[in-house]
Amino acid sequence: MEIAQQPSNNEIVAAAGRVAVLMGGHSAERDISIKSGRAVTEALVRSGIDASELVWDGDLMSQLADCSPDRVFIALHGRGGEDGSVQGTFEVMNMPYTGSGVLGCALSMDKVRSKQVWESAGVPTPPFSVCLRGGEAEMLAQDIRFPVMVKPAREGSSFGASRVGERSELASAIENSLRYDDVALIEKWVTGAEYTLGIVAGDPLPIIKLETPHEFYDFEAKYIAETTRYICPCGLSDPQVDRCTNLGLLAFESLGASGWGRVDFMLDEQGEPWFIELNTVPGMTDHSLVPMAAEAVGMSFDKLVLKILGTSFRGAR
Repeated sequence: MEIAQQPSNNEIVAAAGRVAVLMGGHSAERDISIKSGRAVTEALVRSGIDASELVWDGDLMSQLADCSPDRVFIALHGRGGEDGSVQGTFEVMNMPYTGSGVLGCALSMDKVRSKQVWESAGVPTPPFSVCLRGGEAEMLAQDIRFPVMVKPAREGSSFGASRVGERSELASAIENSLRYDDVALIEKWVTGAEYTLGIVAGDPLPIIKLETPHEFYDFEAKYIAETTRYICPCGLSDPQVDRCTNLGLLAFESLGASGWGRVDFMLDEQGEPWFIELNTVPGMTDHSLVPMAAEAVGMSFDKLVLKILGTSFRGAR
């Protein structure tokens, strides 16, 4: 049964069939993915859906054949699962799946390409340089104004990311980023507050402001620390909220994303927004931002998971 538009919750439960919640994989975010996937599976089961965990280890095609699902809820984070790879596999199999398609995932995972598209689409994003593996960091430093943010071009959860305040720190920061990828992104540091905008089935959720005593919203602040504050309503004026939401939707759509995702941005000291990255499979753990934003508008975790599952129906993404 295929439904042309985003289905109702009752239609989702009736039409979903067997759902495999795909988690794990081989990226640096494997453990986070498993936490997300297990929370999603429990929510689907509570809603009356025949859902089971599919922890990706080894041959994914064999694992899919063993469980024979009717559709897949993708809870993979990082490369291999959030970069268009499994999405392409499911397209070839004609297997319905949640979230963005191949193009949206591939562009969004690559922060360099994301920023290039945003620059052409009029989405404000901090100026940047790129260092390839084998490149000369010291030569690159001559054209850079500090401080900067250095991070792998295709990694998530702030793995390999660091703030660099002066030239003497740049080479080691690039080396750290290149442990995770062949490309390091060197981005102008934006002094200001951090925000995030969740989008589910085309609908923007309330913006969340992030406050952390850490230098930036790093891995520990995201998943471990109890000192991180999540402020929703975010404290911006209505015109600021409207502007940032509209720019966030443009950032999402210009990368070919669909279904659901989360756009991260900052406001500098003059109140100007700067968009940093788009996550096409955001976290669904107890520290995750999209569930927090959904709860702020009265949408429970279980209802959110159903709405995301609804993006797997043809035409709903």
